Amino acid sequence: MKVKKISSESILFGQVRPGWTLVAINGKDVIDSLDFQFRSSDERVRLLFHDSDGRPVELEVDGLNNDLGLIWEDERIRRCKCRCIFCFVHQQPKGMRRALYIKDEDYRLSFTHGNFITLSNMNDADLERIIEQRLSPLYISVHTTNDELRRKMLGNAKLQPVLEQLRCFAAGGIFMHTQVVLCPGINDGPELERTIGDLAGLYPKVATLAVVPVGLTRYRDRLPGLRTYTRKEAAMIVQKLHRYQQDFLKELGTRFVWAADEFYISSGMKLPSRKSYESMEQFENGVGMMREFVTVFNYRRRALRRIKSSRRVLFVTGKSAEPTLMNDIWPFLTKELGLFAQLVPVVNRFWGETVTVSGLLVGRDIHSAVKDVASGYDCIVLPPNCINEDNLFLDDMSLDQLREWLRKPIILGSYNFADTIAEVYQ
Repeated sequence: MKVKKISSESILFGQVRPGWTLVAINGKDVIDSLDFQFRSSDERVRLLFHDSDGRPVELEVDGLNNDLGLIWEDERIRRCKCRCIFCFVHQQPKGMRRALYIKDEDYRLSFTHGNFITLSNMNDADLERIIEQRLSPLYISVHTTNDELRRKMLGNAKLQPVLEQLRCFAAGGIFMHTQVVLCPGINDGPELERTIGDLAGLYPKVATLAVVPVGLTRYRDRLPGLRTYTRKEAAMIVQKLHRYQQDFLKELGTRFVWAADEFYISSGMKLPSRKSYESMEQFENGVGMMREFVTVFNYRRRALRRIKSSRRVLFVTGKSAEPTLMNDIWPFLTKELGLFAQLVPVVNRFWGETVTVSGLLVGRDIHSAVKDVASGYDCIVLPPNCINEDNLFLDDMSLDQLREWLRKPIILGSYNFADTIAEVYQ
């Protein structure tokens, strides 16, 4: 690990220089920041550096319990070796920003950020390290416990038997959250039932299972033929998972398996209660996100009743959120509060109409959807997740450019929609 910067408050300031490499702690090799955190927990710590000329420098300090004020150079991310039939990275056009083509498969990011991994580049040393350092929980893409089918779906004939890997983690005390990306006619039906049963058999170490529908863009030339679920099929899957939840609640004390929000939206079925999602462990995977959105908004209804405004506001959303917004929130805003609030669900022309989430809306599609009506509104509100930290949409249009084209104030909404309403109608 190479030192990039050193904070002036660091106890090693003046002793270590940028460009030095941390080689070992207490005689044990250090390969990344997780190693650093794990090995620096002793009361007395010996740090072995190599300076810029490769000469060893050893320093001894009391127990660290912090990062020592050292900023490390970016660590190389492990890449995925699979060619999954549903991989979103392979369904993108050419000429996009480089980061969109990165396929990470790094158990460190699974532990620190909740990224899902397939275990496709896991070796014995990795497994031993995960157990030794208690890198738990991990987030694992299983897709199916039928190993032959799994190798076909992931496009990798060298995959190890997944249940053996999961059992090894379980025996080592590692908790896991799992997911299945469900593809019509491939890993659903009896295959899904087998997978649910196998994973539930490893409870509580396999703590949760999310079932997510396959996401397809229009850029699938020369890729395996896949389709999305019909409304009726989505409803049948939700109903099946509800039956499993009832059984597991009696047997395990938890519902264990959950359908992603997209299944409820595409089936037209009502979202479950907030309580039924339990601890929301798969929230970032789109499980319970819409229910939480509505629940948090409802907590603030009484405070919002004080709002009196004549502002005309245009709200932009993806197609998937439209039914929930229109059924659970818009009647309160427009009828009870009397606010002028217009909702515009944007059809995703860039990725294809089957991509309906707001996080994948691009600037040009938003512009096309609102340009003819924008003049009648005082401001436009965008979903918070359609812009990156550089204020760019995925098509690299900037937020300022969209403002210039529409000649209207544009506000980036909050994840707490009640806060957004309070802000724009103040």
